[in-house]
This record gives sequence, structure tokens and C-alpha cells, in this order.
Amino acid sequence: MVKIVLPVIILLLIVIFWKKIEDYFYQKFKFKINYIIVTISIIALSILGLLLYD
Repeated sequence: MVKIVLPVIILLLIVIFWKKIEDYFYQKFKFKINYIIVTISIIALSILGLLLYD
């Protein structure tokens, strides 16, 4: 149960605070985050996590 709930909560927090995360990275590294790359990487990490823990 924890292995399903924890990633969902983390993903939800990323979605809720996305603007703050993007602003932080822009101030720190002076470039905008490419939404497509970030989305693909989040999906890939989620799938990888599911495959590793099943």
C-alpha cells in the first residue's frame, strides 16, 4: 500500500507546486524547464519504480 500511496503523493505535490519549482530552477540555472522532457522523465521514473517494486 505504501509503495502506491507515496509516489502518488509525491507526484501530486509536484503538480501542485510546479510553478514554484519552475521558478526556482529558472532563478538557479537561468533556463526554463522543458515540460515535455520533465513529463517524460517523471513518467519513466514512475514506470521504473513500479517495475522495480512489483
